[in-house]
Amino acid sequence: MIFLDPTAIVGAAVASGITVATAESLTAGLVAASLAQVPGASNMLQGGVVAYQNIIKSAVLGVDAELLERVGSVDPQVAKEMALGACRLMGARVGVATTGAAGPEPHDGKAVGTVYIAVALDGVAESYEYHFSGDRQAVRQQTCDEALALLSQLVAHVPGTNPIC
Repeated sequence: MIFLDPTAIVGAAVASGITVATAESLTAGLVAASLAQVPGASNMLQGGVVAYQNIIKSAVLGVDAELLERVGSVDPQVAKEMALGACRLMGARVGVATTGAAGPEPHDGKAVGTVYIAVALDGVAESYEYHFSGDRQAVRQQTCDEALALLSQLVAHVPGTNPIC
């Protein structure tokens, strides 16, 4: 079962004892804010990092600085390292990360609407590529919505217990 609203995601995560941390670039905290609006979110949301600049991705989240220099921030491996870094930093079992080009101009050679969302669970991260359309706000909102959908799928299919990734 996939829960598409933050209230259901929070409820399912709490019921399973799953903790979550976020690392957000282009969404700048929208994912964490969507979860935090739900009463009881403090029982699952460990925290979040808004890592808009590459130096923050590297220094705070532990993203490989050479990787950032080589490929830029809009990259599937960068998204994975961000998600894993959020888990490590905040002691969460699940990490969700967003990075991409929201516009109005391309970023790091990637077209507007190119987005990578990564989810990490128990030390393993997967990254997903998207190509959203619309203006800057539309791309950011679609990214947030898709990150919540991925989190919902993960929470719905992961048995409880709480190791840290």
